[in-house]
Amino acid sequence: MPKYLNLDDAIRKRLEELVKEKDTNLTALCLMSNITPSTVFDFMYGKSKYPIIITLKKLCIGAGITLKEFFDREYFNGDEDVYK
Repeated sequence: MPKYLNLDDAIRKRLEELVKEKDTNLTALCLMSNITPSTVFDFMYGKSKYPIIITLKKLCIGAGITLKEFFDREYFNGDEDVYK
């Protein structure tokens, strides 16, 4: 298994971890973040790629964390070739 994930998979994994950490679900997190759930679910199910940073920022605000905390995972520390 590769040490690092591609960017989409890493963000999906982190969002899944975040809802577990906050003992909530993705729909509730979206609503707390003032984001339509379909925006996030489209990304989670592969209908869209690479959420824009403002979407991630809003999700972080809704979860009560910073962007730095969101990305503070080993699987985001791969080299740039991983993110193709």
